[in-house]
Amino acid sequence: MTEAHDSRATGTQDRPDEGVAVSRENFAARNREVVEAAEERARSRQHPHGRRTARERIAELLDEGSFTELDRFAGGDIDKGALGSAVITGAGTIDSRPVAVYAQDFSVQGGTLGQVEGDKILRLMDRALSLRIPIIALLDSGGARIQEGVTALAQYGRIFKKTSECSGVVPQLSVILGPCAGGAVYGPALTDFIIMTKASSYMFVTGPSVVKAATGEDIAAEDLGGADLHNSVSGVAHFLAEDESEALDYARTLLSYLPSHCEEPAPLFAYDPTMSEPPNASRVGDLVPESPKQAYDMVEVVEAIADNEEFLEVQPLFAPSILIGFASFEGRPAGIVASQPAVDAGTLDVDASEKAARFVRFCDAFGIPIVTLVDVPGYRPGSEQERAGIIRRGAKLITAYASASVPLVTVIIRKAFGGAYIVMGSKSLGADVSFSWPASQIAVMGSEGAVDIVFRRQLAEAGQQGRDIAAQRAHYQALYEKHSVNPNLSLRGGQLDGLIEPGRTREAIASSLRLLARKDRAVHSPRVHDNAPL
Repeated sequence: MTEAHDSRATGTQDRPDEGVAVSRENFAARNREVVEAAEERARSRQHPHGRRTARERIAELLDEGSFTELDRFAGGDIDKGALGSAVITGAGTIDSRPVAVYAQDFSVQGGTLGQVEGDKILRLMDRALSLRIPIIALLDSGGARIQEGVTALAQYGRIFKKTSECSGVVPQLSVILGPCAGGAVYGPALTDFIIMTKASSYMFVTGPSVVKAATGEDIAAEDLGGADLHNSVSGVAHFLAEDESEALDYARTLLSYLPSHCEEPAPLFAYDPTMSEPPNASRVGDLVPESPKQAYDMVEVVEAIADNEEFLEVQPLFAPSILIGFASFEGRPAGIVASQPAVDAGTLDVDASEKAARFVRFCDAFGIPIVTLVDVPGYRPGSEQERAGIIRRGAKLITAYASASVPLVTVIIRKAFGGAYIVMGSKSLGADVSFSWPASQIAVMGSEGAVDIVFRRQLAEAGQQGRDIAAQRAHYQALYEKHSVNPNLSLRGGQLDGLIEPGRTREAIASSLRLLARKDRAVHSPRVHDNAPL
């Protein structure tokens, strides 16, 4: 009898399943070693520059212990201790709600994107679409991997296409935590919201060195595509964070107002009237001066009427003459569009029109009601605006409201003149409910400009007769305001559903949202989509 046979006979040889278990333990241990070694390398490269590693960012963004990594070793070799790719993909939860997330790893080949990285991101996005969950991208990359040439560029094209397919189906957030350059910038530009950090994030199609070589212009990265520029000048970004922690906190807070997909209702917040009722709601009228020429901060008005006095403003630094953002009323999230009289008297211009239009279309895509607070004197006059395309770009706001199928509630706070009155969520554009404060002014134009047209003959005669022109102008101005500027014409014509006292503004909005919660959003149209100005 052989030794082997003897061993089997006596049962002294290890059973096959025990050997497999040992192998699995060794593999798991090797797996952990490779990941820990990679993370240590990442820390040594990122921390000296004040940046977290990709895994640290994911851990801070998601609920503790909720992250499940996908395709960890794609493109790598565990035997050689190489994770392989410069992006981490997976799923986890934020406030117990599932999300898909990918984080570019700058410690691996500068976070550049190649075949493997593109495939991982595309697989994650496909999974997010099938699961109908939001997608969050944590971006920190040197761009396309030059060594892979056109293959890397093609991957960007596929990602752009997939991002477009996801648009309006699931929310998409981009958090820029490092460089984002070249064609890569169009990825986040296609998503719903972009969050940037002050000191470390950049976005530009061509970097400073390329700009200098091509044009001779010597410009710093911050001035070319820094967070301040994109939040205040270009309008590319939506939030400016002090650091990475605040950027990730913005992402978590923003998601709390959004549904997971377009067919899911927006999440409801816990609401206790005894605890959540804002103390200043009944005194909101005290925040608004009687004189239509006197400025005030509309943010204070929104906070006074919103649950817990909380308002998440979006793009606060760009086109500040109009406000957009999220608040809730009796636990129901709503998108806020509001004039900002503290900046340029709240006039509309090309940037304000586009800013509000895209926000309205986002809210409509995801079934979020829109509350519009109006105090607008009109469009900003001047040749600069006309040359910038105020007609074409202003039409975007008309299209956004006119095609919206979500509940629309509008309140005219103090004044609404001319074309700006129409485009700011008026009843004629589709508002379900429209209110006005009793002292508001609603007309084709303000009394100062109107008297020169309506009473031009009387003023001319007064001048010929040597009467006091200033006194005559004041008389006719008061006459015009009495008969043409108050809300009575709008009430008689059915353009207003009623007058409300300022202290009842929150009550009117909340009751309207309750009423409209069951609004049928089915759209019956023979066309696939419109061809609105873009």
